[in-house]
Amino acid sequence: MLRLILPIAALLLGVALLLLGTGLLNTVVAVRGGLEGYSDGLIGIIMSGYFVGFFIGTFIAMPLIRRVGHIRAFALCAALASASALAYVLVIHPVVWGLLRVMTGVVLVILYTISESWLNAQTPAAQRGRVFAIYMAVNLGSLAAAQQLLRLDATTSYLLFIIAGMLISVSLVPVAWTRMAQPAVHDAQRLRLRRLWSLAPLAVAASFLSGLAMGAFWGLGALYAGRIGLDASGIATFMTAAILGGAVLQLPLGRLSDSFDRRLVLSAASIAAAVGGVLLLALSGSERWVTIAIALYGGMAFAIYPVAIAHLVDHLSADDVLSGCSSLLLLHGVGAAIGPALAGQIMEWTHLQALPLYFAATHALLAAYAIRRLLRNRHDAEDHSSVFVPLVRTTPMAMEMHLASATADEGSHENTATESHAPPDTDATPGRASDGPVNDQPSPAGHP
Repeated sequence: MLRLILPIAALLLGVALLLLGTGLLNTVVAVRGGLEGYSDGLIGIIMSGYFVGFFIGTFIAMPLIRRVGHIRAFALCAALASASALAYVLVIHPVVWGLLRVMTGVVLVILYTISESWLNAQTPAAQRGRVFAIYMAVNLGSLAAAQQLLRLDATTSYLLFIIAGMLISVSLVPVAWTRMAQPAVHDAQRLRLRRLWSLAPLAVAASFLSGLAMGAFWGLGALYAGRIGLDASGIATFMTAAILGGAVLQLPLGRLSDSFDRRLVLSAASIAAAVGGVLLLALSGSERWVTIAIALYGGMAFAIYPVAIAHLVDHLSADDVLSGCSSLLLLHGVGAAIGPALAGQIMEWTHLQALPLYFAATHALLAAYAIRRLLRNRHDAEDHSSVFVPLVRTTPMAMEMHLASATADEGSHENTATESHAPPDTDATPGRASDGPVNDQPSPAGHP
């Protein structure tokens, strides 16, 4: 394991520091916005700016990296991200904060693209599965640890913003220090959403609705925790519990989706997430129980997007896997951009407890659609031509490691699926031919 980590240690350390800083910043901005007297609807719009910037940044990342190279692009974006973290306390105004959130989203997606493309190029194909697992652990571990930094000082002070800016700045050091060769970059093409819908409509719906819910969680979860009476320590525990719940339960749910119909697993996970939202509402008066409720919600909600990816891959040909996953990632990001603004406006119109109800309603809607698709095609057995791998939603570059990891996992399973295949396009209406190709082979590893 040490031989595997050492060549990429600088990049992993840079990613860890970057996520510590941005994870802290994302939480403290929402909490501080509430303390500044901003309405829930306004905070939701401000927090949506991050995902808007993330969407914009996906189109800027590759041209910028090609123009100046990985290290210079990382330095440029880290400097802007660090400066934006400090600017929140220099100019406390909702319009300025909204623009800062957009800029943060733009530069972070470029930073993620740099890190993930570099990891892909640096790692031999046979080892990408293990590297992806390490990268997942670094991501989720850093995000969870970042929430605990809230305990260092009150959110009314400047200190937390300064710490966030410092961590983002320091993330540049290991990247600039490395002697690794900078890789070539390739654009990830995307399939049209109409084609994706014809192939796997449930995957498309799950990706968008998951984005609506998770965007609201990341944008407003800390604000909600503060509004129900939790102090900084309680908010840190609340957010950490959700992230760790997602880290612990994502793999077991994914493995279940490999053994059973993924539509059934999506239905069950969505129902459980909806129940978690209701429990979050019912138990909001107790810090201990509300922490358990958000851990249950996070454990189920975090798994929906990667199961949707696995469901989509089951219905794609080898040549379309990366482009299809990139399109689903983009759709998830659109949902995440809408989620905080929509949920925040609903909270402003009604009550702060509208947020857990929003979570419950979003996942209940997904569960209803998944059950409808399942009942409509109840006689079809799903073709598990891919293997679930836990996934973080960052950039298409992570998808390449995800696909490599999926193939590595498939190689460790007994090869019993070579004699027969399930019917094509299990999401298709009975009696109607599939609108697209059937994936009759394992998911390709690192397919360009």
